[in-house]
Amino acid sequence: MGIMLPPVTLVLGGTRSGKSRYAEDLVRSASGRPTYIATAEALDEEMAERITKHKIRRGEGWQMIEEPLEITQALGRLTPESEVVLVDCLTVWLANIMGAERDVVQESAALVAQVQRLNVPVVLVSNETGLGIVPDNAMARAFRDHGGVLAQKIAAIAQSVVLMIAGLPLHLKTTSHEML
Repeated sequence: MGIMLPPVTLVLGGTRSGKSRYAEDLVRSASGRPTYIATAEALDEEMAERITKHKIRRGEGWQMIEEPLEITQALGRLTPESEVVLVDCLTVWLANIMGAERDVVQESAALVAQVQRLNVPVVLVSNETGLGIVPDNAMARAFRDHGGVLAQKIAAIAQSVVLMIAGLPLHLKTTSHEML
């Protein structure tokens, strides 16, 4: 018998903070069959290697949905077999949306609304984009700002928010579920 996750959990952190590993462990420890919605694409050799390492670490038993742009729609198509869902990661999705020159504000609002409608627990992973220096170009500043706003909106509806630092979870917002 696994732990009962709250409806929405947000796991934030910097690069290599352990956020994906923590989120995977959290979902793996929950009751139900895990579904993994991956937003990254293997557009170069280094990213292909990262994706492979994630797959190896995750292991078998996950229903996989690879969706770089349409995660809102993917969440809307979940079946009853998708008993607990991991979306990794929102900032990669945000970069994909910006690269496709889609309306970030509209897409983000649609995602937040869809997350609120889910009838299965969801764990969302996101980079914390606001802890570094101010970027030197408009696109990077827009990415940082959109990432911060999206994280705030998801955090506002989440029952659990965890900030990962050096592989350690800092629980910013918690419910009564068991903490890893």
